[in-house]
Amino acid sequence: MENIIKGQTIRCYVFQLTALVTGVALVYFRRMGLGSIITNWVLLAKSLLLGALLWLLSYVHFNLQPKIDALFEQAGGELVSGEIAAQIGPLRATRKKLASVCLFLVMTIVMLGLQVFIRFNPILTLALLALIGIFVWRAYRGPIRYGWI
Repeated sequence: MENIIKGQTIRCYVFQLTALVTGVALVYFRRMGLGSIITNWVLLAKSLLLGALLWLLSYVHFNLQPKIDALFEQAGGELVSGEIAAQIGPLRATRKKLASVCLFLVMTIVMLGLQVFIRFNPILTLALLALIGIFVWRAYRGPIRYGWI
């Protein structure tokens, strides 16, 4: 399972950098001016959230995952002892919490992407953020058997 998780890092970086490049290109080709990334609050928020995603991914990839891998290497391919498992557990829990934060940020970025040209009522935006938060909390707390339910 660890090999599957840590093998997805490059894919995540590619997705995030693709989103950055295409987002800047869309702003440029729509002749909004690159300064609109700062002056348009939605574009600014999306940019900051994307930066946070890149930082979180880097933190997990360069800090948490190497610690987890080192602990598994200590086990030497054998059954993980209770002492090592006690050290791996909190690191995995932290990684899971950060993955939930990333899910919230991605869903927020998508919701804000709908508002680049047509703004929602602020109350609707807050309601959608609350629904995103509830969904992410539900996904974090346990498996979701039937998708959204």
